[in-house]
Amino acid sequence: MSRPQLDDLVTWVILGIVIGGRLGFVLFYQPEYYLQHPLEIIKVWHGGMSFHGGFLGVALAVLVFCTRQNIRLLSTADLLALATPPGLLFGRLANFINAELWGRPTELPWGVIFPGEAAQSCAQFAGPCARHPSQLYEALLEGVVLGGVMIYLAWRRGWFRTPGAMTGTFLAAYGTARSLVELVRQPDAQFVSEGNPVGYALQFGSWGLTMGQILSLPMIVTGIGLIGWARRRSSASSRGGGVSSRFGR
Repeated sequence: MSRPQLDDLVTWVILGIVIGGRLGFVLFYQPEYYLQHPLEIIKVWHGGMSFHGGFLGVALAVLVFCTRQNIRLLSTADLLALATPPGLLFGRLANFINAELWGRPTELPWGVIFPGEAAQSCAQFAGPCARHPSQLYEALLEGVVLGGVMIYLAWRRGWFRTPGAMTGTFLAAYGTARSLVELVRQPDAQFVSEGNPVGYALQFGSWGLTMGQILSLPMIVTGIGLIGWARRRSSASSRGGGVSSRFGR
């Protein structure tokens, strides 16, 4: 990939994040509201972005870009997968600093009392409401741990020589980390009701899944499948003397 192509790819990725993130929030979290107020969709300065929507936007943007530029898709995806954890780390730290996307109430000693609505919306607490710093949990798992795993696989295990394996690892690991943090993350208000205080988007009696978990499950399944496919393809390529295509090496 040439330097001009890399510059163009960054532009495509940014557009994918913004457009996909916004439309993902609209479709996954508040479709009824935005159906009634369609002009609100373009008001991104009012907040409302979805990581999973942004991911889908980037995936589509990269697919179109690589097809038009005749660039190897999986190798490009692997490069982006390696570069993503630092962005997730700083993004979650920004969420913590801005006191947004906080966790559920907790009495654990490292609970954080966030200002504003977070401290006032816990009627069961007599005093200030301490919450899980779920943003820091995500920064640790999605940024530090996932980033360390990706670096190890790239430079110590040589997984860049297996196109698609790095991308599959990112998908499976991010989906798992996000699903775990969802256990202590405060759900969006539209999912919370008197009969559903935990905020499940899909509920079966006292058990259920949050919207974040529902959207992460396909990432986990796809990631595991992509790792297996990439490694089998690499083994077959090695036995057959090597196979090259714009989607692989």
